[in-house]
Amino acid sequence: MKVIVTGGAGFIGSHVVDELLREKYDVYVIDDFSSGKVENLKEFGNHVKIICADINDSSVINIILEIKPDYIIHLAAQPSVAISQKNPLLDVKTNLYGLVNILEACKKSDCEKIVFAASGGTIYGDVDEDKLPLTEDLPLQACSFYGLTKLTAINYLELYRMHFGLNYCALALGNVYGPKQDPYGESGVVAIFTNNIINDEVCMINGDGTVTRDYVYVADVAKGFVKALFKGSGLLNLGAGVETTVKEVYDAITIASNKDTKFKHRDPLPGEVKRVALNIHKIRKELGWEPTVKFQDGINMTYHSFSIKNKGVCRNVK
Repeated sequence: MKVIVTGGAGFIGSHVVDELLREKYDVYVIDDFSSGKVENLKEFGNHVKIICADINDSSVINIILEIKPDYIIHLAAQPSVAISQKNPLLDVKTNLYGLVNILEACKKSDCEKIVFAASGGTIYGDVDEDKLPLTEDLPLQACSFYGLTKLTAINYLELYRMHFGLNYCALALGNVYGPKQDPYGESGVVAIFTNNIINDEVCMINGDGTVTRDYVYVADVAKGFVKALFKGSGLLNLGAGVETTVKEVYDAITIASNKDTKFKHRDPLPGEVKRVALNIHKIRKELGWEPTVKFQDGINMTYHSFSIKNKGVCRNVK
């Protein structure tokens, strides 16, 4: 079975590639390496075919037609809410134009199914407390441009299924964390805090620290994507089903570090959802998927991985 992973050199993508190889799939990675890293794929050697290409370029359609994949896992995206608020056109280009390129290639290549990385927080927007944890049947209402592109992408997927019979599964992800996450971007609080604490730097908490997210370990996420190749359809939440505040994230990393750490508060981010917890009953039923890594255990493994990688090298995180 041939599987293409777009964005396969990225944080989540490289873990998905690892899981696919464990399951003996024939794996192709399409990545423009604008944020993905070659070193994320080095451990796989010649077992992965790597194509450097931009999903926004129409040439990617011909590349996919030549490969003729059975399945596509579509992870390539602009992933930051903060960046989307500053540059909405970038979101449209990557998260929508690029998606339609991939969908056209799926249609023309007789690809059986596309598994898409949606967003478990931003597509639902801020909801009343009695609607938590979030279920897939809630109205989709974005409060950031990033969330709007992810919401619109789901509509594109549904229309391609309706008009062209292209099966899809959109996994609405919680906040994914774990080894290989970039600590120098504008998103990924676990990676940023971990790197800061390792380097004895102050952690900056946006707002009062009570914003919650549903944190899910990356190895569990990778297993979900691979299971979704054969099972499940439509929108499925993939998370831990638990609310964790930013301050609790900081405290968990402090425990893992066994260090005397420091933090400061700063202004909240515009367009940021206040609370997120995902109801994962549907994905349990349709995929037989369960999160297996407890939060503190995942934080401990992440901290250990970052400690090995850093080895005392310090960089400032703005």
